[in-house]
Amino acid sequence: MMIDRRLLIVDDDEMITDMFRKGFTKAGYTVRRAASAEEALAILEKEKYSVMFLDLKLPAMDGVELCRKIRKNDFVSLIFAVTGYASFYEFEECRKAGFDDFFTKPVDLKVLYRAAMDAFDKIERWNK
Repeated sequence: MMIDRRLLIVDDDEMITDMFRKGFTKAGYTVRRAASAEEALAILEKEKYSVMFLDLKLPAMDGVELCRKIRKNDFVSLIFAVTGYASFYEFEECRKAGFDDFFTKPVDLKVLYRAAMDAFDKIERWNK
């Protein structure tokens, strides 16, 4: 069974999300963007995304808290942290919150493509 390769990118930097959206779309993915954690939660109430990339530094609610909220209802999706503010503390907090991996900006888009491809491959295996 082939799964829908849709992903959600949550970042308040429009330049970053535009670059991600263009790159992932070119690579064959359908991309939805949210500029805040609150917008992402509203989207997730109506739509399902199996793969998500969340910025950690967001206005109001941060990406770690967003991940915790998503994980309350969604244990299967693969969620990745993307941040320009890396530290061991954040990595540890990300793991506790339920992130599957952690990427530091600036990140090569090829690295994110590989993460998305591996994530969708894993989800397809689980669904067999």
